[in-house]
Amino acid sequence: MTLKQIKEIAKGKGIKAGNMKKEDVIRAIQRDEGNFDCFGTAVSRECDQLDCLWREDCLK
Repeated sequence: MTLKQIKEIAKGKGIKAGNMKKEDVIRAIQRDEGNFDCFGTAVSRECDQLDCLWREDCLK
């Protein structure tokens, strides 16, 4: 997913992304949704958040 697409999602949720990095925008969205703000922190490509919208990008 591109940064532009991610910022559109954030905007739809009322999150002001401004000059935030991709990872920070995603984490802000995760917090807004009531989820762990864990994007990009998986150790050894292991993650138990199977329904996460960002899972594929996160584990790259």
